[in-house]
Amino acid sequence: MKVIQAYRFALDLNPGQERAVLAHAGAARVAHNWALARVKAVMGQRAAERSYGVADAGLTPAVGWSLPALRRVWNAAKPDVAPWWSEVSKEAFNTGLDALARGLRNWADSRSGKRAGRPVGFPRFASRRRTTPSVRFTTGAIRVEPDRKHVVLPRLGRLKLHESARKLARRVEAGTARIMSATVRRDGGRWHVAFTVEVERAERSPARPGSVVGVDVGIRHLAVLSTGELVDNPRHLVAARGRMRAFGRALSRRQGPDRRTGRRASKRWERAAARLGRAHARVAHLRRDGLHKLTTRLAREHGTVVVEDLNVAGMLRNRRLSRHIADAGFAEIRRQLGYKTSWNGGRLVVADRWYPSSKTCSACGAVKTKLALSERIYTCTACGLVLDRDLNAARNLAALVTATAGSGPVAGRGADRKTPLAGLVAVKRQPGTAQAGKTGTVPPQGGTTNQMLTRAH
Repeated sequence: MKVIQAYRFALDLNPGQERAVLAHAGAARVAHNWALARVKAVMGQRAAERSYGVADAGLTPAVGWSLPALRRVWNAAKPDVAPWWSEVSKEAFNTGLDALARGLRNWADSRSGKRAGRPVGFPRFASRRRTTPSVRFTTGAIRVEPDRKHVVLPRLGRLKLHESARKLARRVEAGTARIMSATVRRDGGRWHVAFTVEVERAERSPARPGSVVGVDVGIRHLAVLSTGELVDNPRHLVAARGRMRAFGRALSRRQGPDRRTGRRASKRWERAAARLGRAHARVAHLRRDGLHKLTTRLAREHGTVVVEDLNVAGMLRNRRLSRHIADAGFAEIRRQLGYKTSWNGGRLVVADRWYPSSKTCSACGAVKTKLALSERIYTCTACGLVLDRDLNAARNLAALVTATAGSGPVAGRGADRKTPLAGLVAVKRQPGTAQAGKTGTVPPQGGTTNQMLTRAH
């Protein structure tokens, strides 16, 4: 099984090497901004000509938005725009042009409806101060040295690694991996190199191929498994807020940059900003490490993992819970389980977004019409089951596998419709107005609601 996998290592650069990497990142930014200005100028010129009544055949020739088209325009103008172009690798300019081509394509696809999700805005100019320095190499000498403590990149030469690259080196030497590209990026005050590798992975099987586990993610517990296991939420961001607040106050007392007056930041401001950035990076690294350990264990142990299709973007709009939801990393858990289950020979089942996993009784299948978020204990009025809310949801997710044979999204049902779980469905009814299997208007808060139980088919 061949997969595309990334290997990321920290770098130990000397001052000269860091200046060279920053020069390459700056060249990528220059190419991106110049090409974007050219595209916008041509678009504005063509729009003005159309307003004057010029026919389409007589308009200014358009600039192609693909990477080859942008590269041709840049190569023709780079002697005048960047006389120093020979001092850096061609891959630096290619990095900026590729980012622009992706941004333009995403914007066009979003406007035409080909791209799902939130609307994508038009690409913006890259700022020297706010843009994360990054450069990507796809051609040339890209290799790991035999000592496994150094890597070789085009024009940058031999760079020292902060850690051993033996995992990647062993696969390359065995012929089961092929390095496709390398990206150097500064993250949290440290430089890292990430190799995009085509890896030939051996076929594996989970420790318990027939095991099915439902995973209900949350804030109180990071994950509740249908087996009864509770995975604690470490809340790394909450634990680090004290230090980060102190670093933020110290930063506010320093003399920062001012674009209106052209004032540059002081050295003390730069050091304070670096401390705050390292604190944020530490939280991100701790969160990533914990999520990787959890998802790896689930994928290696269980044959089938069932999760929910959560609307994380909508959940983040909750002002009271957005910080805790972002700190937990709900979307990252599902993303990692997606590829790790396939690597380990298992499958991932995703429940439909509207499946009432928390409202459904895991014992008899009765579905509540309303369940407040503050109700942490699920009490079934039909069979008398009293169970933790999250554990009940996890058991319902695990039971979904018996109702589906595929590994794609499982269609969920509302409280007034059929549910794949056999049992009773609680249906809301207004006296004298609703029929069996239909729901009426939700009564005002504090009002009473008549319910009746119908057998789910």
